[in-house]
Amino acid sequence: MTAPAGGTPAASGPDAVVVGPGPNGLAAAVVLARAGLKVQVLEAAAQPGGGSRTQELIEPGHWHDVCSAVHPMAVASPFFRDFGLDRRIRLHTPEVSYAQVIDGAEAAIAYRSLSRTAEGLGADGPAYRALIEPLVRGMDQVMALTMNQLLRLPRNPPAALRYGLRALEQGSPLWNTRFRESHAPALLAGVASHTPGGPRRPVAAGAGLMPGALAHTAGYPIPAGGSQTIIGALPAGLQAHGGSIATGVDVEALADLPAARAVLLDTPPQHLLRLAADRLPARYVRSLAGYRYGPGAAKVDYILSGPVPWANAELAKATTVHLGGTREQIRAAGQEVARGRHAAWPFTLVAQPSSFDPLRAPAGRHVLWTYSHVPHGSARDLTAVITAQLEQAALGFTDLVVASRSMGAADYSRYNANYVGGDFGTGAVTLRQVLARPVPAPRPWRTPLKGFYLCSAATPPGPGVHGMWGYHAARLALQEVFGLPVPPLAP
Repeated sequence: MTAPAGGTPAASGPDAVVVGPGPNGLAAAVVLARAGLKVQVLEAAAQPGGGSRTQELIEPGHWHDVCSAVHPMAVASPFFRDFGLDRRIRLHTPEVSYAQVIDGAEAAIAYRSLSRTAEGLGADGPAYRALIEPLVRGMDQVMALTMNQLLRLPRNPPAALRYGLRALEQGSPLWNTRFRESHAPALLAGVASHTPGGPRRPVAAGAGLMPGALAHTAGYPIPAGGSQTIIGALPAGLQAHGGSIATGVDVEALADLPAARAVLLDTPPQHLLRLAADRLPARYVRSLAGYRYGPGAAKVDYILSGPVPWANAELAKATTVHLGGTREQIRAAGQEVARGRHAAWPFTLVAQPSSFDPLRAPAGRHVLWTYSHVPHGSARDLTAVITAQLEQAALGFTDLVVASRSMGAADYSRYNANYVGGDFGTGAVTLRQVLARPVPAPRPWRTPLKGFYLCSAATPPGPGVHGMWGYHAARLALQEVFGLPVPPLAP
């Protein structure tokens, strides 16, 4: 019925098939199509998007991002820069990138201006600047390092050493040695806690330093109309060059795939095992079978009758607000979740898109996006907990709530097969799984099955809406299968 990748497709068939059109599967498809190949994308759901869908989740006219909401990588990712995403969609980038609420009106603010941020951090301003400014100045080197496989010789060893030493410091018991007050450490702990498991780990600190530096360069933009507009731009770029997307297609066996020379899987590693375990080397099978998933996410969306009445007015200027308190409180909450327990006062991320984008809600209304880390597979509804956190930082918040909707980790697992146990990063971000994601190899996107490549968040550079998994896998397929150069991607 079909031929495995590496065979000769029928004249009318595709050259390459991509399974899973999340932002990274679509990135792979765009690269291949721009190289002149016939590309077909297969999606099990009714619409493409993966973690970047925007829907009317509660009431008509109120547009909520289902997963990703704020996109610092939209203009910083090498793929999106090459693709020219900022020329294809409209982005709102406010003067405040993110903020960390300490208690009530007490908050640390990360402005796009590094100088203004340092001034607001009091006695710790010079220390914060000394930590972050070299990364801001060398942002291109930071992106080249963090957006690739770490098991390789870095292109710029001094830049890699500078980054690595900072990650080791901020991910160890030395993390407070340069600071004397609470705001700067809390600011850093918050951005490091986007990676579940607690911020005082080198891998979490390393993952946090990059978006921490981006806060003072590209900023934290949100797409006008929601994250779905990113997905709208990618298929448009694909279809303009002859590619196609088929929805409602489950791929559970090799026989479900059209004949093609290359297959790229934006799926968990275990999906490849279901497709072809009997055709893979035993060692590779063991590696994929041993791949581990991390804590899940529990999300609460709100419709509000007005803007959030933050006790600290500067928070209204931020696309992203972190709740959870001091660095030590954030660390304690992360440790609880890593041990499989719910934190009583969790680290919570808040995005307020309608404060900057009038397309998200009717006049006078607002939508609010929040989520917290929870144990793997949790079904717990965090509405009461997150509402209490918001009330503590914004007295009167509860009175503004028109409606809310909860989505637990178990719901996320059902929503997207890549989010095993609600882990939207498609795999625990541990030191082992940063170096071996999903296997220890210089080109982990390649599989032993000829013509098959992995391009999900289970491959480097790890979680995020940046397109880089697909970019790396597609470039490798162009080289190894088709003998073609990487094409220009600009509009």
